[in-house]
Amino acid sequence: MDIEQSSAAVWPVPGEPSAGGLEESLAAVIAERVREFRLRHGWTVGRLAELCGLSKSMLSKIENAQTSPSLATLARLSEALAVPVTAFFRGLPEEQDVIFVKAGGGLDIQHRHSEHGQRYQTLGTMRAPHDSLEPMLVTLTERADAFPLYQHAGTELILMISGKMEYCYGSSRFLLEAGDALQFVGEVAHGPGELVSLPIQFLAVKSLCSRG
Repeated sequence: MDIEQSSAAVWPVPGEPSAGGLEESLAAVIAERVREFRLRHGWTVGRLAELCGLSKSMLSKIENAQTSPSLATLARLSEALAVPVTAFFRGLPEEQDVIFVKAGGGLDIQHRHSEHGQRYQTLGTMRAPHDSLEPMLVTLTERADAFPLYQHAGTELILMISGKMEYCYGSSRFLLEAGDALQFVGEVAHGPGELVSLPIQFLAVKSLCSRG
């Protein structure tokens, strides 16, 4: 899909730490994780420093939150401790993102087989590892000969906002009106069928938690 324009906004949560406070929080969380993973292996500071090519004093400063390691250093630690780099940030308050999208401010995307009168707006995605939901606002203003059917991992929820349409799911057909909800397994082919009453708008939320 081709991204046309972006206007989704991510707003800070009131009470979040300042840039300086964030740096201190980051150093503290990394220090805690490095120590936790090192002790899990039963290694001394000297042993881990040797394995990842750091000086013992530098590693000691990292574990005591006296310095923030560079990405290159985190990559070395990641390899030596056999954990992903993202594991060092577990517990950071900023993992709890809040994504606020004003009406009409979603990110417009263009599906390969979409036609004129079909608008798809993604409503933002959380950062890993909390990126298991994919919300999208779909607006249909013109009829088409046929809509492509989609298949994907995980599950999906559709909530009708306005209009009326037939929705195809495998060999089944559901007539959806404003306020109706439909949940289903994404591996089964699905997509809009007959557009009964235009304009149509619905919220589609994919849950991708089953992906590897």
